[in-house]
Amino acid sequence: MTTKEKRFPLSLASVVEQRGKSSSQAATAMPQTAVKNAANHTLSKSPVFAPTKKSSGFPFLPDHGKSIHSTVPRTEVMVSEKIRQAMVARVAQQGVRDQLVLGALEAIPRHMFIEPGLSSQAYIDASLPIGHHQTISQPYIVARMTEIMRNGKALDKVLEIGTGCGYQAAVLSLVAKEVYSIERIKALHELAKENLRPMRIPNIRLHYGDGMLGLPQVAPFDGIILAAAGMEVPQALLLQLRIGGRLIAPVGGRHQSLQLIERIGQNEWNSTSLEHCHFVPLHQGVV
Repeated sequence: MTTKEKRFPLSLASVVEQRGKSSSQAATAMPQTAVKNAANHTLSKSPVFAPTKKSSGFPFLPDHGKSIHSTVPRTEVMVSEKIRQAMVARVAQQGVRDQLVLGALEAIPRHMFIEPGLSSQAYIDASLPIGHHQTISQPYIVARMTEIMRNGKALDKVLEIGTGCGYQAAVLSLVAKEVYSIERIKALHELAKENLRPMRIPNIRLHYGDGMLGLPQVAPFDGIILAAAGMEVPQALLLQLRIGGRLIAPVGGRHQSLQLIERIGQNEWNSTSLEHCHFVPLHQGVV
């Protein structure tokens, strides 16, 4: 892992403190942009994730080229940051130790991914409804699954099954070079695009389709995360895992557990049951 990891967690306060920089500098293409857009109550109309020149850095870090002090009062930024820091502290107390993952959790504004009426609950450790009988996962489980998949290693390419509102994909974008995410519900696919658009994160690719089929055209993946529970992990996804890669998924019906599957050979996988969990069901097809 490169030394750039040490720049996490990303402090929004540090963005507020920077002043006097030229207004001609490029806008920050990271969570701070989302905070600015939230303050203005507007969404960008530009295309989602237009192709950009690949950064040599890992992961994609903001250069803090513009201060948001002029649009977001310092007190509002600090309140949001402090609440998010408290959420991350609770997640750490529950056993998540990966500092890169905790930093990503602190950097991504979770309130940007839920309905305004639920904003007061954005940073509690609970899943919340996002419509269509789906939920945004609780912060702990997002961090836990990401930590298990990463296993302290650099990730080049990861796949998420079940984009939902886009929150998990945003977190993954700070721990992997390339993030592919599939959503089978068209309305949620569009919601994720709207939520992620103002953040202008260059290394996320959203796909509308059947997640049980994966994305064989861009496989293999260093890691795969499933955000819905099936009675077993689809064989197509196991085959799209790189040898040495890790897949983390909830498995089961009424009683579910997190399963870690590691591919150790061309036709060999190891499976480990980790802890109890509760996810929405995994379905095939698109709607």
